[in-house]
Amino acid sequence: MSKILIIGAHGRAGRAAVSEALTRGHEVIQVARTAGGELVVGDVTDADRIAELASGQDAVVAAVYDGGTDPAVFFPAAARALVDGLSKAGVNRLVWVGLASILPTADGTLLMDTEGYPSEYRSFFLAHQAALEVFAASSLDWVSIAPTGDFDHADPARKGTYRVAPADAHEVISYADLAIALVDEVDHPAHHRAAIGVVA
Repeated sequence: MSKILIIGAHGRAGRAAVSEALTRGHEVIQVARTAGGELVVGDVTDADRIAELASGQDAVVAAVYDGGTDPAVFFPAAARALVDGLSKAGVNRLVWVGLASILPTADGTLLMDTEGYPSEYRSFFLAHQAALEVFAASSLDWVSIAPTGDFDHADPARKGTYRVAPADAHEVISYADLAIALVDEVDHPAHHRAAIGVVA
C-alpha cells in the first residue's frame, strides 16, 4: 500500500485517479481548491502548502487546471511550486496529467504541429510545455501522462487496459483507463523524466 497525494481530485482525471488508487488499497489524500467531502483544500501554486500536504507521502499525482488564470502563468507556476514543495517534503515521484498536443506523433512531429490540428488553443499547449520544461530542469523523478489523442466522452467505461503509443488525434481513452496508467506509475514506475501518451 502506498500513500498518494492527488492534487486536482475534484476534476475528472483526478476523481478517476482517486477511485483507481482507493480500489488498489492505497491511502489517498485528495486535494482541491475548495473543501467538500473527503477533499482537503490546497493550491497547486503554493509550494509551502504542497510541502505540508506531501510530507510522508510516497508519490504525488497532479491533474490540475485553472480556468480563471492565464495558462501561461498557471502551468509553469504550478510546476515550480510542485518542484519546490516536493523537494521540501522529501517526495521525489510526481505523476503529472499532461496534454496530447505536445506529444510527438509516429513520425516525430508534435501533434500540435500536424496539418489540420486546431491552433486556436496553441497558447494553452505551450503553457503545458513550459511546465514540462520546469520539471526537466529539476531533479524530480517525474512522468507526464496524457491521452494520445483525446478523452473518450462517448464511452467513459473502464476497459481495464491501456498501452503507450505516439500521439494520434483520432485515438481516445477513458478517464478511468488513464487513471490505471497514472496509478501504475506510482506502483511500478516505468517511465522517468519523460512525457508519454496512452490509449486504450
